[in-house]
Amino acid sequence: MTTNIISQEEATLFREGRFYNSYSKFGAHLSKDPKNEGVYFTVWAPNASAISVEGDFNDWDGTADCMEMLAGGIWSKVIPNAKEGDAYKYLITTKKGDLLHKGDPFAFFSEVRPKTASIIFDLDQYEWKDENYQKNPERNNHLKRPMNIYEVNLTSWKKNPDGSCYSYSQLKEELIPYVLEMGYTHIELMPLTEHPFDGSWGYQATGYFSATSRFGNPDELRNFIDACHNVEISVIMDWVPGHFCMDAHGLGQFDGSPLYEAEIHKHWGTYKTNFKKKEVFNYFLSNGIFWIEQFHFDGIRVDGVTSMLYLNFDSEHDAFKTNIYGGRENIEAIEFIRKVNSLILENFPNAMMIAEESTAWANVTKPPYDGGLGFNYKWNMGWMNDTLKYIELPFDKRKYNHHLLTFSLAYAFSENFILPISHDEVVHGKKSLIDKMYGDNYNKFSGNRSLAIYQITQPGKKLNFMGNEFAQYIEWKYEEGLEWFMLDYPLHKQFQQFTKELNWIYRENNALYENDSSFDSFDWLDVNNTNQSILVYQRKVKGNTLVVAINFKPEGYQDYRIPISKKGNYTELINSDRIDFGGEGYFRNEDIKTEAVHYNGKKYSMKIKLPPLAGVIFKLVE
Repeated sequence: MTTNIISQEEATLFREGRFYNSYSKFGAHLSKDPKNEGVYFTVWAPNASAISVEGDFNDWDGTADCMEMLAGGIWSKVIPNAKEGDAYKYLITTKKGDLLHKGDPFAFFSEVRPKTASIIFDLDQYEWKDENYQKNPERNNHLKRPMNIYEVNLTSWKKNPDGSCYSYSQLKEELIPYVLEMGYTHIELMPLTEHPFDGSWGYQATGYFSATSRFGNPDELRNFIDACHNVEISVIMDWVPGHFCMDAHGLGQFDGSPLYEAEIHKHWGTYKTNFKKKEVFNYFLSNGIFWIEQFHFDGIRVDGVTSMLYLNFDSEHDAFKTNIYGGRENIEAIEFIRKVNSLILENFPNAMMIAEESTAWANVTKPPYDGGLGFNYKWNMGWMNDTLKYIELPFDKRKYNHHLLTFSLAYAFSENFILPISHDEVVHGKKSLIDKMYGDNYNKFSGNRSLAIYQITQPGKKLNFMGNEFAQYIEWKYEEGLEWFMLDYPLHKQFQQFTKELNWIYRENNALYENDSSFDSFDWLDVNNTNQSILVYQRKVKGNTLVVAINFKPEGYQDYRIPISKKGNYTELINSDRIDFGGEGYFRNEDIKTEAVHYNGKKYSMKIKLPPLAGVIFKLVE
């Protein structure tokens, strides 16, 4: 980053929405010139009548360091005695004469809540150590690579004995080895942009360029990401450009006018982002690039895309809003989405741009030039909703709802999907994943193992929220750590071991990930067995064929015939009814050779042992 004061050309680009690394000039930047020591401050506030910088360097005297207004509402000031680590704010005088104490929209660091000042921080000091990871050719074309994401809320993964959050350094020492051992390929971190309230989980931000100070400073976060890359774990960050919180020190009413915001988001009690303003458009474009360029995040999952796409997302009972063409689409937000995806993927071809989009909006993962939004992936919310609805059903109702497990294949290859079981599904009274399962405790664990096999073998990349992997019984609470003591109980420890083994089977069998977006990767072998609630299908690529049989009822079968497309010998890769997983172990399969017996339209078939409420994966041994 350079530290000179913003140039006229850069100011013009900012006003036009084309200053894509605007964070290199806006905010607080240390001078690297020994003859002109100090800090350059730059802020955009076109409706302010006066601005000064108050901070540790002037004893918070709001009259000491008045800023000069440049063209386009940009203000600047060089303060010679300001230094790294000093806290500061902008004291903004509005046109009405009100005084506002505002954090820096471009601050790289902030005070730990409940304090709200920005902190001068030099991002140029950190030396990255992930060159080998960045140059690894195996990172190319992640669509063909395994992606099994462990979603984490850093506030509550683990707590210290005094109840405080783990630091980035502690997470480096404990979270990374755990994720590596468990066989996950990616970590997805809930938003790390600075936010005032833990209960927002990071989704209501005040500082978009400021890595939250809850866990340490920005370089400690970079060191955590470096350590992930050192063991080939990719890191994704949630990002929320569509709305921000209303706290007084944040972006809202920044210069006494609605500068960054359009209107209040009624669902969430936040401000909607005003993408009609080119400077705001530029601010968030620059922010998306910032997290990948400066922090080496491998991808960004964009939260609440649906709320950005539709003008009436939260206005069901209000007058219907339309765009200039009479439609309900938010044209400027759609333009922003396409632009940020295009810019990031042009500059960082291996990046992953992921949409949380819950409607049937077409072509989310198609490029903008082809009419799409330009994401790499979309969360498959339809699959998630149908699947979780099914596993809560009584066994005798499942035959009437078989379509909940099969309908997703009608659209599974229309987008590049991720199959998510995220934090949103295990909170606010929705119950934990294990507690959603129908039946007694034994059936809950059996059903949860069946669900895990179903998720890992369906087309699409995978995501699971922390705690699901050892079947935490109470729903997630952000203010508490996960209930790791549950691993003292055999069923939970066994479920964790099952998850680990299943994750590694996924990673070691390219049939489960290499061709996720193509019909060629999947065949139904028996899709219509509604009465017994059994599914049989295969995943396949050249040289690797897996057959999956899942029984969603508590009756087992010692001689269950399944149709087979390819003759040969099949070996059992995993059986969720194994004793060491918490099952009964009565239905273990030895190696099985197909028979030339026509069944369900296939030339071949074989008899297997199919456990109650369980799944089995077989591999063709050629």
